[in-house]
Amino acid sequence: MKKALITGGSGDIGSALCYRLAENNIHVIVHSNHNYEKAQQIAEEIKQQGGSAEACAFDVCDAEATTAAVEKLSESGLIQIIINNAGIHRDAPLAGMSRQNWIDVIDVSLHGFYNVTQPLLMPMIQRRWGRIINMSSVAGVMGNRGQCNYSAAKAALNGATKSLAQELASRKITVNAIAPGIIEGTMTENSFDKQMIKNIVPMKRAGKPEEVAALAAFLCSDDASYISGQIININGAMA
Repeated sequence: MKKALITGGSGDIGSALCYRLAENNIHVIVHSNHNYEKAQQIAEEIKQQGGSAEACAFDVCDAEATTAAVEKLSESGLIQIIINNAGIHRDAPLAGMSRQNWIDVIDVSLHGFYNVTQPLLMPMIQRRWGRIINMSSVAGVMGNRGQCNYSAAKAALNGATKSLAQELASRKITVNAIAPGIIEGTMTENSFDKQMIKNIVPMKRAGKPEEVAALAAFLCSDDASYISGQIININGAMA
């Protein structure tokens, strides 16, 4: 049974990722930083449904703590699937954005990607099979007002995705990014009303976390073995 580490696994998209991968006979590690009880609940529900899961908690911005955590998680078996889903919003126009809000957002999305992924690469390379998925955003592709920090972090993550894909291609390890648009959940429900969504999204609705999870599950499968270095938009035909 392959093992997958999903950072930010207690959130709306993260939990959908966990449930979907567990359905595909993958042992799921549900990560959280501040909501460990929720991660434990998700892991327990997966096990009750016949899947395999465990919960963990660490700060992806803390390099030493992250390395220690992933090494411990690897003791019971190699982690061959990484989904870097952890991310935060600290939205404000750049003219009024604090330095700390700039740093915090980039720290989680970009430095968190490095801190989680880098320690797991050599074991994955030696096994010659792996899947790395970075959760980007439409903001990292198109930009978005009030999100210079978030857009910058996700755009940088897109660049890292393409570079790492080239580094690992000969080892049968794929690296892709998923760039969701407006997806139902707590991070968007207070930012977009129904009319605004109809105005912005050609499909006239928000996406569902399960739709994002379905794409991720495909990218984790053997059927996606020739897809790498891609930034895949899932946004209801937003330009």
